[in-house]
Amino acid sequence: MENGLVTAAEEKTVKALGFLRNKGTNNFSARIITVNGKVTAEQIACLSEAAKLFGNGVVTLTTRQTFECQGVPFDKIEDFRAYIAKAGLETGGTGSKVRPVVSCKGTTCQYGLIDTFAVSQEIHERFYEGYRQVRLPHKFKIAVGGCPNNCVKPDLNDLGVIGQCVPEFDEDSCNGCKKCSVEASCPIGAAKLKDGMLEIDWDKCNNCGHCVGKCHFDAVTEKTRGYKIYIGGRWGKSTMTGRPLSKIFSEKEEVMLTIEKALLLFREQGKTGERFSQTIERLGFDYIEKELLEGDIMSRKQEILDAELHLTGGATC
Repeated sequence: MENGLVTAAEEKTVKALGFLRNKGTNNFSARIITVNGKVTAEQIACLSEAAKLFGNGVVTLTTRQTFECQGVPFDKIEDFRAYIAKAGLETGGTGSKVRPVVSCKGTTCQYGLIDTFAVSQEIHERFYEGYRQVRLPHKFKIAVGGCPNNCVKPDLNDLGVIGQCVPEFDEDSCNGCKKCSVEASCPIGAAKLKDGMLEIDWDKCNNCGHCVGKCHFDAVTEKTRGYKIYIGGRWGKSTMTGRPLSKIFSEKEEVMLTIEKALLLFREQGKTGERFSQTIERLGFDYIEKELLEGDIMSRKQEILDAELHLTGGATC
């Protein structure tokens, strides 16, 4: 400290640990990481005590499903970290790298089509923790949603995963009921009776699966249960809705592989300071999609990870 003030270099050092300066003070907000927003009652109790012992007693929630304890003095940062470590908690979630993964409650939600807690926890372990030391052109946000309701807005993240239930329609089984239960169940109007027969607008259908099992004659059944991946979304000073890859992924491991390809590609071909959406815009969506679905970037994984890239980073928080 100089003249009683935390220096810029000191502020930068603790920011990398997840401590964000409270404006006009020598105090910081400690960002505490959760795994997809879940914490135990014991961890909550520890966090509460830490907020009172080291901070100003206030705990806030962030949009990335992390907690922040406000008012932690600079000289108490290490004490704070050691205290919450007793409950298995850590600070972080800043910088030009993979940010905390967010998830909806699709595992328990009546509309959830995939086990979002399991998927997001694996992403957390493999890419938030596993890529912790990997510098990227900018921050990289990942969200997992259980269904097309998009409660956690996966399509507004750099990469978003959304649960899918692709229906299959057997026209021969359709009896053209006057009151079609499939049409009634479709929340977006993709299923319509026309000239006494059911028609499904596949361009409009978002694979929510609400129609599956609704037909009394089994004309609509489940064809595929899987995952849709959006890339290039963002929010903030400028927003961008991500675009979906053309494939419905049926296996979780395919999703993990695609995420890792996206991170490697972003690190290799992204320019320092640009978000993934800008990399996609500069190189073209078709090129990026082909690289993610068919490219051999995994063969260059170690070379890409070892390269000295993005040493300054583009994220400011």
